[in-house]
Amino acid sequence: MDIILTVIVAILAMAIGCAAALYFSRKNAKSHANEIMEKARLEAEVLKNNEVMKGKEAGMSIKSEAEKEANARLSKVQTSEAKLKQREMTLNQQQGELQRRRNEVDNLKVNVDNQMALLEQRKSEVDKMERSVRDTLEHVSGLSAEEAKEKLIESLKDEAKTTAASYINDIMDDAKMTANKEAKRIIIETIQRVATETAIENAVTVFHIDNDEIKGRIIGREGRNIRALEAATGV
Repeated sequence: MDIILTVIVAILAMAIGCAAALYFSRKNAKSHANEIMEKARLEAEVLKNNEVMKGKEAGMSIKSEAEKEANARLSKVQTSEAKLKQREMTLNQQQGELQRRRNEVDNLKVNVDNQMALLEQRKSEVDKMERSVRDTLEHVSGLSAEEAKEKLIESLKDEAKTTAASYINDIMDDAKMTANKEAKRIIIETIQRVATETAIENAVTVFHIDNDEIKGRIIGREGRNIRALEAATGV
């Protein structure tokens, strides 16, 4: 009986020991598993943080590159806009200068036309004066020698025509040729200044008469014909 009881107690003790061992074994395994899981969690957290940092760094790098590219493009756009504005300003200045020159040319053309009209008037006056001088000479000379009379009149006529026509044509040609040059103002002013002074001078001719008799007839008694000629021509 004691043996059986002892055996039973031993079996119970073994069962309890096995149960305790199993319990503690499971507890240790669970604890170890928890440690492994915690370690894995920590490692995952570290990896996560590392990846997050890498992602942030990559994002910041991408953002920085994007900002640099955007700034570069903005700088190019601003430079292009500045060049465009400068070109527009230059174009406006050129257009203004062109319009100013056009106005000057128009004004100069008007002035040249006026001067040419004035020259035509002067030419007409010279022709009229020439005819007046010729008529006066014919009237006051009283020449009986037809050859001397014709020589005197033709000499005066040809010389006056040649001088006046040459002078007027030269001025007209110069005015036309220089109408579009800067020097045209000086030419036009010169024309205005000397046109009146030279109109009469171009109609006056000096010629020589060798025959004293003809000279006397032209001068007239006591210079009567000369005074009449001066009164008629204003010279």
